[in-house]
Order: sequence, then structure tokens, then C-alpha cells
Amino acid sequence: MADKVLILIDAGFLSKLSKHLGEGEYIKFKIKDFVNNLSKKYDFQCEKIFYYTAPPYQSNNPPSSEVKRKEKYDSFRVSLIKEGIVFREGRCQKLKLNGKIEYKQKGVDTLLTIDLSHIKEDFPKIKKIILISSDTDFVPVIEDIKKRGIEVVLFSYFDKKRGSPFSLSNHLLNSCSKYIRLTKNDFEVDK
Repeated sequence: MADKVLILIDAGFLSKLSKHLGEGEYIKFKIKDFVNNLSKKYDFQCEKIFYYTAPPYQSNNPPSSEVKRKEKYDSFRVSLIKEGIVFREGRCQKLKLNGKIEYKQKGVDTLLTIDLSHIKEDFPKIKKIILISSDTDFVPVIEDIKKRGIEVVLFSYFDKKRGSPFSLSNHLLNSCSKYIRLTKNDFEVDK
């Protein structure tokens, strides 16, 4: 019988990976199909999906491009919630660094950490979680929940290119019970 698992998805990481594996173009995929692909391939039963992201930045007086981006985001958010996915969102911060505008997610990692730290109490029958991320900030909470008898399987992607956005710390790999490398095939639906 397949293990029942919770899946926690760092949306920023997954988006960046889809663009990388799509060779500069985002791979179009549905979260449920992606999870179903992983479930079949690695023999687990998904009990619940948690999706962590931040809405697009909105100015005080947003231009039409920001309004349209937010409308698309809101539609996506509603569709995931209707599918039963737990949608957790932080906020988006606009920064000017070295004369360039950058946008940073704020609070998203904290939400994921809070949920990880409550798994034992909120889902007492769950003995395994799947974390889709590449963030070493999660190492302390991963080590803590492993002490509480919960296995943590990391689904991620890394390369060994210096300065790559996909360089991954051994600290994160070593903190998890198991590491599985995501591939482009994991995003694609069998027809």
C-alpha cells in the first residue's frame, strides 16, 4: 500500500524550475497533474497539497498591466482552492537595488515553516512529507520534524554550475531523508 503523504510546494522554486527546464519558456502544467505524475512514479498517495506563493506586486495606483497580472493570479488562486489545494500566500515587495527594480516574496518561507512545524499535531497519521523546494532555510524545521518521526523527502533540482540559480546546499540534501531530482518529464501529462 502506498504511503499517504502531504506535499508542500514552494511555488517560486517550481516556477523558476519550469522556466529552466522549458529552456527559457515556462512549462504549462497543472499542479494536480504534476502531483499525480509524482504519485504514480514514486508510489505515494497524496493526502493534501500545500502551495506557497505571493501575489504580484500592486502599486498604490496600479497601471493596467499590474491589474491584469493580479486578475490572472486571483483566477489561478481560486482554481487551486476549488481543487482542494491549501493556498498560502505571503506578500510581494518592490525593491530598488543598484538602480534596478526587483521583486521579492516576503513571508512565504515563514508560512511553509509554520505548516511544517505543525504537521505532527495537525496530521497525526502522516509519517512522510514531500517538500518541493531548494531553500536551505528549511533545514532546522526539517531536522526538528524528523526527530518527531516524520520522514522528509526532498523533490528538487540542482546543477553543479558555479553561480547557477540551481546550486543546492549539501546541508539541505543531508537534512532530508531522501532526495529526488525533478525532471521535465515530471511536468508533462501522459496522453
